Amino acid sequence: MSKPKLSYFDAPVSRGEECRLALHLVGVDFEDNRVKGPDWPAFKGTTPFGAVPVLEMPGQPPLAQSNAILVLIGRLHGLHPKDLYEAARHEAIMAHVEDLRAAITPSMRLKDEDAKRQAREALATTTIPTWAANVEKQLGEGPFVGGATPNVVDLKLFTIVRWVKSGALDHIPATTFDAFPKLTRVHDAVRDFPAVRAWYAK
Repeated sequence: MSKPKLSYFDAPVSRGEECRLALHLVGVDFEDNRVKGPDWPAFKGTTPFGAVPVLEMPGQPPLAQSNAILVLIGRLHGLHPKDLYEAARHEAIMAHVEDLRAAITPSMRLKDEDAKRQAREALATTTIPTWAANVEKQLGEGPFVGGATPNVVDLKLFTIVRWVKSGALDHIPATTFDAFPKLTRVHDAVRDFPAVRAWYAK
């Protein structure tokens, strides 16, 4: 292996996308391995925990779990705080993003449309606003979590907010985050960052 390889499905608002963005922002030339559905059963057995994303670095064993991958990229390339307490604070926010993903995911498995609607409406009116209010408490004057420059935590927040704002989640309004100006500001600052704009212009 001559360069890093990141494996994930071809999903634009995902854990894998966060890691792709991080590698792109720091200018790492990496193999963007987008696993196809039919290839997943065989590929799954090669991963550390039976899940993706997985980052493979030359001379190192495969690394799984999106937050671990993001923190590694951040530490190697200046996208994660050097101060240990501030780094831990960023990692707590990243874990909080995973909490929201864990809350939304069960609704994606519901086949009954009425049950799905009820679950999504509860998410939109209670779970997501409560989650976002807790994030707002962690944010300062910005525009990013740590101030003037982006870190990997910002990429993670951007991706989860982008997912909701896309309108792809039935019964969860695309405007759900509009009441949270600091969180929206982080999303917009990442969206408008030149390297991110270049990624999506490809």
